[in-house]
Amino acid sequence: TSDTSGQIDFQSAGSTKATIDTSGNLKFNSGFGSVGTAYGCRAWVNFVGTGTVSINTSGNVSSITDNAVGNYTVNFTTAMPDDDYSVGGSTSDAVNNNVFIGGATDLPTTSAYRFNTRASTNVNLDMPIVNVNFIR
Repeated sequence: TSDTSGQIDFQSAGSTKATIDTSGNLKFNSGFGSVGTAYGCRAWVNFVGTGTVSINTSGNVSSITDNAVGNYTVNFTTAMPDDDYSVGGSTSDAVNNNVFIGGATDLPTTSAYRFNTRASTNVNLDMPIVNVNFIR
């Protein structure tokens, strides 16, 4: 349905399930209890971080730069709207399962994000699989 405000509502049995508001925000209820704004994953990547670094699969990632041992830069295909995005990630190694994605080693930019994969001993390590996602 749509009304004169320009908002578009998607309904089922008279109950709003999703909305596109006049600012273009997509809002939906997927078990959250109410219709709320959807915040999307703007970029994500799964890559091999050992030897010759290579992307297995990704979304909105043009390339990975191997800067040093356990230090990588994810380069975005389409720039972020600003540098206020959230970053999360994980690594995969059956032998050393307490390796984590360290914080940014440079200030985040709209075009790239540089970070470390580190052991709990605070030493950088190359990892066989690195997963990183960017939410905004």
